[in-house]
Amino acid sequence: MSTIRMNISCAAACLIGGGFLFLSFNECALGQNPSFTERAYQDREILYELQAPETHAFRITHDYTVRNAGEKYYFNVVRAGSHVTDPDSIDLDSGETLKWETIDGKTARDRKLAVGEVKDDSEIVVTYLTRSLSAGTTNRIRLKETYADAKSLYLDGNELVWDRSFGRLRNTVVLPAGWYLTALSAPSTIQTLPDGRVSIYVVTPRNVDGRVYLRARKRVDSTSK
Repeated sequence: MSTIRMNISCAAACLIGGGFLFLSFNECALGQNPSFTERAYQDREILYELQAPETHAFRITHDYTVRNAGEKYYFNVVRAGSHVTDPDSIDLDSGETLKWETIDGKTARDRKLAVGEVKDDSEIVVTYLTRSLSAGTTNRIRLKETYADAKSLYLDGNELVWDRSFGRLRNTVVLPAGWYLTALSAPSTIQTLPDGRVSIYVVTPRNVDGRVYLRARKRVDSTSK
């Protein structure tokens, strides 16, 4: 019975924080201390902080774990129709601010960067890692960027409209200060943050992008009447 409990514990240890830890199951079965070959990672969450709707802008924050040996860069290809400004990249392992640049698809190909299939006018944020990744190691980074997309965030009369598909599993949308939710197309967890902004947490557990549509109105300041 003790061996069964040990094996179950070892199997459960492989799942931590939504990511994975890889270890030798034989070592667990033999009662040895497990040797982990990769740490936990979580690349499935993203935060959208909406700005004033007339700007069509929203601030994005997302984490990524670099895992392939030899990698020197992280490439974030901006979705077609969006324009990126003010990127900020942080090495979460060291706290260092990382160097970045924004290039187009043609420049990426001319430099022979491994960005995949992109168009000439695609916008790509390139984050430079502090070091080339060694075999058996990982590097955790955080990216913050401001996107502008008139089809995703806009005003319809006096209402804010957010209409965008999500490519990640867990998505949090935060309304601008002073706005409240009036309509929402997806099951969500809604809460008021300590600073008064409204947060909408959406899980899209599918292998396809999940489109989320919401509307909001600006609160009327009763003191101004």
